Amino acid sequence: MKQSPTYWPQVYLCVALTTMATLLLELSLTRIFSVVFYYHFAFLAISIALFGLGAGGVFSYVVAGWKGPLFANMGRLSALNGFLVVGSVVTILAQGNDPSNWDLALVYFTTAMPFFVAGTVVSLAISETIDRVNRVYFFDLLGAAGGCLLLIPLLDNFGGPNTVIAAAVLYAVAGAIWHSMAGSVKGRAACVGLALVLVALFAYNRHGNSIIDVRHAKGQTLANEFFQKWNSFSRVGVAHIDSENRDDIRIDADAATGIADFDFDHLTAKQRDELLDQGPSLPYNIRPGAKTLVIGAGGGWDIARALASGSHDITGVEINPIIATTIMRERFPERSNYLYLRPDVHIFVEDGRSFVRRSEDRYQVIQATLVDTWASTAAGAFALSENSLYTTDAFRDYLSHLTDDGMVVFTRWGFDPPRESLRLVSLAIDALGQLGEKDPERHIIVAREGSVENWGAKDTVLISRKPFSDADLSRAQSALGHMQTVYLPGAGIHNQFTDLLTSPDPEKYEHDYVFDISPVSDNRPFFFYTVQPRDLMSFMQHASQKTADYKVNKAVPLLFGLMGISLVATALILVLPPVLLGTRLPAHRGVRGFLTYFLFIGAGYILIEVTLIQKFVLFLGHPTYALTVVIFSLLVFSGLGSAYSKKAIGGGGSGLTKALGGVALLASLLGVIASSLLTQLVGLPLGIKMALTAGLIAPLGFVMGMPFPTALRLLEEWHAPSVRWAWSLNAAASVLGSVGALVLSIYLGLMQTLVVGGMLYLAALVVAARFRDENGNAQPAAGHVALAK
Repeated sequence: MKQSPTYWPQVYLCVALTTMATLLLELSLTRIFSVVFYYHFAFLAISIALFGLGAGGVFSYVVAGWKGPLFANMGRLSALNGFLVVGSVVTILAQGNDPSNWDLALVYFTTAMPFFVAGTVVSLAISETIDRVNRVYFFDLLGAAGGCLLLIPLLDNFGGPNTVIAAAVLYAVAGAIWHSMAGSVKGRAACVGLALVLVALFAYNRHGNSIIDVRHAKGQTLANEFFQKWNSFSRVGVAHIDSENRDDIRIDADAATGIADFDFDHLTAKQRDELLDQGPSLPYNIRPGAKTLVIGAGGGWDIARALASGSHDITGVEINPIIATTIMRERFPERSNYLYLRPDVHIFVEDGRSFVRRSEDRYQVIQATLVDTWASTAAGAFALSENSLYTTDAFRDYLSHLTDDGMVVFTRWGFDPPRESLRLVSLAIDALGQLGEKDPERHIIVAREGSVENWGAKDTVLISRKPFSDADLSRAQSALGHMQTVYLPGAGIHNQFTDLLTSPDPEKYEHDYVFDISPVSDNRPFFFYTVQPRDLMSFMQHASQKTADYKVNKAVPLLFGLMGISLVATALILVLPPVLLGTRLPAHRGVRGFLTYFLFIGAGYILIEVTLIQKFVLFLGHPTYALTVVIFSLLVFSGLGSAYSKKAIGGGGSGLTKALGGVALLASLLGVIASSLLTQLVGLPLGIKMALTAGLIAPLGFVMGMPFPTALRLLEEWHAPSVRWAWSLNAAASVLGSVGALVLSIYLGLMQTLVVGGMLYLAALVVAARFRDENGNAQPAAGHVALAK
């Protein structure tokens, strides 16, 4: 950069502020998309963001030719982004109850624009500071890591819309610094003024005025809510339902859990009978007064059922602190008659699986009733926290924490033919077999409450650690009452449950079944997706959008749709520049071939990142912790690797080859460790687990930070204008990788996806090796390198 060396600290700061704002905007928009539309759209927000960054990298060719000082132009773009960010969130929240495709197209366009401008600014900064690209890239990643750290406190304390406004403030501050370096007093004053206006908007919007807030979500107007609060993985509201005289806790404006409001000091016989005459109450009729663990305690209905049966030792685990702490114990405890403050009820805010793994207690009943949320994590992936509750590994954990007379009880939606509840039985067969139980048909009871029409049936599946005794079966029959007996050992009921449990080859039965009911593991924790892979095309073409199957399974076809969109986005980055800008890929095959290197490492990086987040959720006990610690660790240590890359690798050659090979090796090794060793260490204190996670990720992150800046320096030597192409293609590949990570995880598994990410670095290694001369220095084939005009 042809600027005074005294400007370097400001350049680093502006790059860090820009990437901090960009990551903060990206992740907060995934939360807002999940609330206003459906959690499936959260991932689309990430793809749009990555596409905007890539397209902005191409557009930086145009900005580089603008008149005036470069810093002043970058300042104007940063200031413009302050307006674009606010405009994007206003557009999203202005959608009514029935947005058309044109409305959605407007949302996508306005959402992409801030990332387009940010991509332009960062691409200009990197291409103009190529001699210090290792340091600039360090601050690029450090800023993104800072955005990751800011996300959780901003969402927790100020909500989704205000977090977006905070990102706009950061862009405005960066604009002021760019103008200051350009010597533009008016530009600096304008950006400072914009930042102050945005801060005032932030403050005004925070204190109950809410001029920018969610009022319509998922096709309905939000009404009767007397409390709302955001955190990093949900928006929770509490509404009073006048027609039923009860309070509902609503998660992302869709999933709901009612608040149990029984007075157990004055419980009437009628109330007790009503509580115990329900499907989820069946275990307490068989084991009255049981020592109980409730996973997904929500508004306390399962806890109320256990108390009604005479239980005096009840543990409730709820992953969402807004529900477990803010609503049930701090703000509105009287609405549940202080249920969570009773001395015989013990509440923990934690992921259910992680709690079970670290618990040393044994229970007579472990229960989870309809634990799902339709809400995405801030990672924007389909990493629903509850998915890990429904795996063979999870069932083995549950069964291992039961007393000999204990049982695991799950309630899921009942369909005809059955899907979710039958898959629970498949998981039980597998887990019981691993524990040495050879007659699973003696361990299962299934009861149905309600009608399968209109998504109204609830199937309760009881799985005992040891075979049910005759006395247990007699008590179960007496308690079933108005419920339908779907499966009872020895009852001779002919249906799919009996067929599966008595099948000589359960795997073949599962394979031939009309839905995918095969057991899922922690490596593929996608319990809810029950469309057989062979029927996916038919499902996409013919499934009715009004059915429960469509709502549950539409994530899979949507993923393939997003993959198609990502391919189109990548193609646009390659096609639009020559059409609109007259700027083509370098004509020389050497440089053009080397640009594929950036595609490989862009896709590989995000595949590894997304997979590690999912792998560490169980260990850290919370999706928020996994998101924060994994992304922060990767970004910080990748930044350190970038800063050290020039010294460690120099001009490329064998050093670059070792770094690329090292990523593949370390990714595979970390996958093995995360799948085995961490299971044994889950009981450690949270602080130690966070430090251990960062320590495990550090070597991989450090090496992953080296290949990108090293290759950019090589490209600068060969053909400087191609540096922006490298940035753009790297971002475009991240679009593909973000969607591909989920597709691969669903159909191959998390460990396999991690390996694929490592293999993409090996593919980059092959590309780099092709452009090395006999002295080991990387370079393209000899000849004139120029842009084709």
